Amino acid sequence: MQSAPLAERLRPKSLDDFIGQEHLIGDNGVLLKTLKNNVIPSIIFWGPPGVGKTTLANIIAHQLDRPFYTLSAINSGVKDVRDVITKAASLGLFGKNVPILFIDEIHRFSKSQQDSLLNAVEKGIVTLIGATTENPSFEVISALLSRCQVYVLESLDKSHLIQLLEQAITKDEILKTKRIDIKETDALLRLSGGDGRKLLNVFELVINTQNTKNISITNDLVMASAQENVALYDKTGEQHYDIISAFIKSIRGSDPNAAVYWLARMLEGGEDIKFIARRMIILASEDIGNANPTALVMANNCFQSINVIGMPEARIILSQTAIYLASSTKSNASYMAINMAQESVREQGALSVPHELRNAPTKLMKDLNYGKEYDYAHNYENNFVKQEYMPDEIKGQTFYEPGNNDRERQIRKFLKERWNGKYNY
Repeated sequence: MQSAPLAERLRPKSLDDFIGQEHLIGDNGVLLKTLKNNVIPSIIFWGPPGVGKTTLANIIAHQLDRPFYTLSAINSGVKDVRDVITKAASLGLFGKNVPILFIDEIHRFSKSQQDSLLNAVEKGIVTLIGATTENPSFEVISALLSRCQVYVLESLDKSHLIQLLEQAITKDEILKTKRIDIKETDALLRLSGGDGRKLLNVFELVINTQNTKNISITNDLVMASAQENVALYDKTGEQHYDIISAFIKSIRGSDPNAAVYWLARMLEGGEDIKFIARRMIILASEDIGNANPTALVMANNCFQSINVIGMPEARIILSQTAIYLASSTKSNASYMAINMAQESVREQGALSVPHELRNAPTKLMKDLNYGKEYDYAHNYENNFVKQEYMPDEIKGQTFYEPGNNDRERQIRKFLKERWNGKYNY
């Protein structure tokens, strides 16, 4: 009989064996304190793959001695949710004994599927624990999110991953039959990308390629063993970040051919299309900005469109947008402006708002001359009047420097004409 994968064999049964997430389950961890009181709210665990979301849900249910139901959003529908809720309700348990319903990849649930959970969560029929790799603010409906406590799980660091390897060779019944010497860990850690499950999968793969009880783990052995078995594109590992970086830099560098190539690499690897679209929205403002304001409109429309269309046709919309952005005039002037302004705020502190710019909703504020000397721009020719809008301490400081492109040259000209000396770019 084939044994379970190493990652499953090593799945912790208690918090004592759990590695990582000290901010939640360490001595002062907020989740640990909650568990010690024998209560638990409905929860959304948000974090990358392989950091313990499913394991924590199982440990919580075991520690609190609650009935435990689990569903995967990949292959469960509204009927499955309702069936579980009916079973939970039939137990007639309330308060600290309410059953726990764990839903893996809850971000994959449609609005109607998430809606089907609301009543049960609200009435305390079940305590929900959802796991997601995506920002729940975008992927979980607000009504459900407001009834849950969101806990952010972090990628495992080097020390955590090494602990996992040591745990594997000392505690796993199968690996204990071998003499394993881990001489080098760089390749294992790099391939894991902070994902504990992937680390153990790769480690087990390497072990299984050796037909001997004496195994010396080196970087060369790991790479040779894993080369043909590890995916060319891992949407949760190191290449996820390397390829999106290459994609963004290709668009920033105005190379549409390269942009489409890296886009294809991500699509073929199964990357989340919403992740790609969100990055293009950021780029449209950071790297193009007012050199071509339509770029932001295009990127935002791309995001909306792919949500309506989905794959495979969404790839066409992503390609069109990537090519448009790559072929657009570039400017990072707005990006640099906000960076400089924030730096000024950090250096200068909270400078007072000039009296003439302050709001005056009450008589007392009016008596204190709030807003008294403010000039309403629309009362003047060209809807403009020269007055100071900055705190006295930083009068004349420049944050926005228009880029050297047609649109921002027009902005430069407009500001010079209006201000007649203040904006002397």
